[in-house]
Amino acid sequence: MVKLTEDMKEAFSKVKIFPFATASKAGMPNVIPIGMCQLADDETIWITDNYFLKTRQNLDENPVASIFVWGPEVGGCFQIKGDVEIKTSGDDYEKAYAGAKAKGDKFPAKALMVMNITEVFECKSGDDAGKKIL
Repeated sequence: MVKLTEDMKEAFSKVKIFPFATASKAGMPNVIPIGMCQLADDETIWITDNYFLKTRQNLDENPVASIFVWGPEVGGCFQIKGDVEIKTSGDDYEKAYAGAKAKGDKFPAKALMVMNITEVFECKSGDDAGKKIL
């Protein structure tokens, strides 16, 4: 697994909505905005599934995903890729469920997507655009 740098973790903490991309086993892409997304540690991202449809189907078939970290407050951008494990029980899921319910009863917290970071790529324009940075 890959560990995010301190600058990356700070940038991540400033973003409120993240584009979250998946693809079906056949390669059909899907991207959605997600808000319940947090760093569990330097190598792991937790994403709460409240209303996933195609995203959940894609992750069931092809458990890899990408998150884009960007915003005016970030001062740059990078893409995180990783392997995803789906949890619907256990301590981690219960923590995610409690966190979702603390934000409101309208959030069902159907599952916890545990994304283990495997790669990070530069996204800002210039000579390093698209290059692997971690």
